[in-house]
Amino acid sequence: MTTRAVVEGVGHYLPERVVPNSEFEATLDTSDEWIRARSGIERRHFAAEGETTSDLAAAAARAALQDAGLAASDLDAIIVATSTPDLTFPSVATMVQEQLGMTQGFAFDIQAVCAGFVYALANANALIVSGQARRVMVIGAETFSRIMDWTDRSTCVLFGDGAGALILNAAEGDGSGADRGILSTDLHSDGRFRDLLYVDGGVSKTGTTGHLRMMGKEVFRHAVEKLAETAHTALEKAGLSGADVDWIVPHQANIRIITATAKKMGLPMDRVVLTVADHGNTSAASIPLALSVGCQRGQIKTGQLVVIEAIGGGLAWGSVVLRW
Repeated sequence: MTTRAVVEGVGHYLPERVVPNSEFEATLDTSDEWIRARSGIERRHFAAEGETTSDLAAAAARAALQDAGLAASDLDAIIVATSTPDLTFPSVATMVQEQLGMTQGFAFDIQAVCAGFVYALANANALIVSGQARRVMVIGAETFSRIMDWTDRSTCVLFGDGAGALILNAAEGDGSGADRGILSTDLHSDGRFRDLLYVDGGVSKTGTTGHLRMMGKEVFRHAVEKLAETAHTALEKAGLSGADVDWIVPHQANIRIITATAKKMGLPMDRVVLTVADHGNTSAASIPLALSVGCQRGQIKTGQLVVIEAIGGGLAWGSVVLRW
């Protein structure tokens, strides 16, 4: 028998404020048509004043607990993937732990920017397979609206705020690709490309929060190549192929990247879960948001094979193959 980390519940939270593309037309040389053509984004959500990343994460966590029929006391650990924490420390995860009233177990953050949720899932899987924990809440949560340069039309129109959460529980499988749960993970990074996507501030270097900076064309080129490659590798590790895939749930950064990656993998767009039009790029929150929305829509069903893939600053990228 093989221990698998099986999805037990999923949930998400989006701030109340919805920002359509047209809202940027008053302050930037841009238009709804330009933004849609470039990114596929039509609207995004921004956190309210005083609404923090931990608030978003805790709301998504409560939704996932409700979906699973569990209480916070049933959790052994919380992992939060974020690049926009409330404070330098303590971790957002411990703040979520407190908001949920969870006094047992442990909690920590992971920072791999847009690939953060993939990294968090891989770590949660390792904790469960090794026996360190049996039930782990994995959250992606971001308030990227706090690190935007509102004069830079190439970046500020792309990002939004939100949170998604997933609960993994230890279960026994027979070790085959037919098992439910996480079947394989594949992680990569290459610091030579750190200047392609970064924030120009930080505690040690500037003492300021800073703003997001991106070389969009270069990121696009790396994203298409690396996302398709990591997805194929993860499928091979699981002894599966693209023909076995029911859904790709990619990082929701840009419709052109998503479309090009699906094409490179030889998969049609009707097997891709898309939320980028409504949410924009929510960094580490985008995949769990898409998973939750995909379940609400009735797209993702128990027993289906799902491939998750993401790339972000670092560059850091990776994928997870799981059977829902």
